[in-house]
Amino acid sequence: MGFGSYDESEQKDQDVDTDDDNAVNVHENDHDGEVTIEGGASTDDLVGRLSEMKDDEDDE
Repeated sequence: MGFGSYDESEQKDQDVDTDDDNAVNVHENDHDGEVTIEGGASTDDLVGRLSEMKDDEDDE
């Protein structure tokens, strides 16, 4: 069962015209800083809540 011919010569040395002026700059919004999370729940409380959520999902 074939999916058509594959010619490697068509895939080799492709020239692509790119416009760097309109390119996406992935580092445009890089930030150095710190992230803090404020919450009163302990890890045990959060794991317990997650277990409850999973149990509720299984009941549906």
